[in-house]
Amino acid sequence: MPEANEANSAEAIEALLHTGYQARREQRPAAAMQAFAQAAELAEAIPAPHGTELTALAVTGLGQMERDQGRLDQALSHYQQAAALFRATSNAARLAHTVRHVGDIYRHMEQPTLAGPCYEEALALYRALPETGPGELANALRSWALHQEGRAAAAEVAALWRQTRDLYSAAGIDAGVAECDQHLAALAPDPAI
Repeated sequence: MPEANEANSAEAIEALLHTGYQARREQRPAAAMQAFAQAAELAEAIPAPHGTELTALAVTGLGQMERDQGRLDQALSHYQQAAALFRATSNAARLAHTVRHVGDIYRHMEQPTLAGPCYEEALALYRALPETGPGELANALRSWALHQEGRAAAAEVAALWRQTRDLYSAAGIDAGVAECDQHLAALAPDPAI
């Protein structure tokens, strides 16, 4: 019977996660935060490893909401907690995604020495996963390219943007291709490119 209770709880948590993301899409932050917080609370009662992963997913949702609201310190705390939880699971793809977002938050907080290692780890994780799609890898490379602008040689940054552009093109993500083109155009006046 405990397995049935765990399955029911897991279904309830997944429903709350769905509700949270739906509320986020509908621009209802309070409802989203409530759903993610409730999901996290319920998930903590489920044994590892499933409970750990569900908790990490709920905490990630909380981090996304805090980030949406511009509360970067709180977002960082949630994403760091989620990353620690994903490290305890076998879900390397979720860990890579979460660590990339930790890097993005550090970049927005203008802490490049903390952002860089996050991007390097995320890229290493994504490259080690055979199921990583071109869009996921492009998103990680995009973050790395943004981080490297002004830090690395223009030719190196341009190579990153070209690689990112190729991946976005392969994934059919036109907005990503357009952004890469903008960055490459901005770098074009440099004779090293």
